[in-house]
Amino acid sequence: MAVAHLKIELSDTVASSIDVQALCNGLQQAMVACGIFPLAGIRVRAYCAQACAIADMHPDNGFVAMTLSVGHGREKNVLAAAGEQVFAAAKACLPDWLEGQYFGLSLEIREIDERLTWKANTIRPRLIAEQGSE
Repeated sequence: MAVAHLKIELSDTVASSIDVQALCNGLQQAMVACGIFPLAGIRVRAYCAQACAIADMHPDNGFVAMTLSVGHGREKNVLAAAGEQVFAAAKACLPDWLEGQYFGLSLEIREIDERLTWKANTIRPRLIAEQGSE
């Protein structure tokens, strides 16, 4: 249940016009603020799509597509509330893009089947030792 990995795909048009690290940091903070994801399980990473074809192929088109993969076991309404919080944080980081006519923002939450995932994590034990909790 600890896993909370947010993958962000961005078009080059968006990535070249924003501080991508600030976006990652803001979304990590939003995930922490949700209160349902252990700190040791949170990962936020961004990837720029160097090549893509968006809608009508207008050169100003851009997108940010986010996928939040979470461990199985949380109530759907709890995940939905967390999704609203993370989506609101993303919107707050992208005001200029949201004001235009050339942008798509999305978030999808996926639950990971615990029988189909494998992990090795040395961060969790360190955080427990340092902070007394995950």
